Amino acid sequence: MDDKRPLIPRNIIDIKSNMYYDESNHAWNIIRLKSEIVKEFPQLKEKRSKFSYQLIYYRTIEELEKAIRDLKKQKDVPLPVLLFMYKEKTIS
Repeated sequence: MDDKRPLIPRNIIDIKSNMYYDESNHAWNIIRLKSEIVKEFPQLKEKRSKFSYQLIYYRTIEELEKAIRDLKKQKDVPLPVLLFMYKEKTIS
């Protein structure tokens, strides 16, 4: 039995932000959730709750389309969050 419940936003969310460098991992791997996300998911303020995430990266559009078709066949499935990662141009 899966005891996870999806968080579902009330509105469309479109946020652009930065990733942060983590010294202990020597990598740009920290993503801080902006206040707009917390407003859409007020459950995230519950200190005694536990939250997790699942990240899936499809290598091709065709794989993503197949996954979406499979999601459409399921009942009560949460919509995925699209996360695009970019390398910013540096100014020398």
